[in-house]
Amino acid sequence: MQVQCQQSPVLAGSATLVALGALVLYVAKPSGYGKHTESLKPAATRLPARAAWFLQELPSFAVPAGILARQPLSLLGPPGTVLLGLFCVHYFHRTFVYSLLNRGRPYPAVLIFRGIAFCAGNGFLQSYYLIYCAEYPDGWYTDIRFCLGVFLFILGMGVNIHSDYILRQLRKPGEITYRIPQGGLFTYVSGANFLGEIIEWIGYALATWSLPALAFAFFSVCFLGLRAFHHHRFYLKMFEDYPKSRKALIPFIF
Repeated sequence: MQVQCQQSPVLAGSATLVALGALVLYVAKPSGYGKHTESLKPAATRLPARAAWFLQELPSFAVPAGILARQPLSLLGPPGTVLLGLFCVHYFHRTFVYSLLNRGRPYPAVLIFRGIAFCAGNGFLQSYYLIYCAEYPDGWYTDIRFCLGVFLFILGMGVNIHSDYILRQLRKPGEITYRIPQGGLFTYVSGANFLGEIIEWIGYALATWSLPALAFAFFSVCFLGLRAFHHHRFYLKMFEDYPKSRKALIPFIF
């Protein structure tokens, strides 16, 4: 059965992402995990970091992968399926690689449920639009928006993965000690991993040229940008010898 595109859920979902991003900036508090875990919460409300990240990220892979699996198989099919494939690549790594290598602190259970709901909703929104609503002209694969967007997506993912690798090397398994990250874009910013992911989703919004992807990029800038800001303040407070020239998110600027 052919699914007909309905613009109402696309607009509603996109508006929700923008509203959530604006709310994050308005509240201006870091989400309570990792460095910013609230110590007063009882241990019973936490899960090991690896299990928590796996459960939280899984819907962002499973939902679009399930929709893609119902499409005709083709190495280079319609742009919408190829672009959704890129989305799946990111979340395959986050679900099956990043989560299993994670050495973070136990994760508050209440945030896991919020994360699952967000990832499922966003995964469906991006998938629904690209598969059932998006229309691209012939030659989209050579369009500057697609080419530059995919380049930024790959560049950002590379920065994100490399930065996560640097962070993992700062502590041995079982350790919870914090150290100053060095190397890569950490030379210039405290949130190199966040900057990489932001670049990814800006590239994705450009390559898809879609409202849902733009809304998700906006949310990512708000959420990850604020987290980078609070990480920077954390490092400055904890380490007297923290590099004074290092910025929070944007090299030499912010």
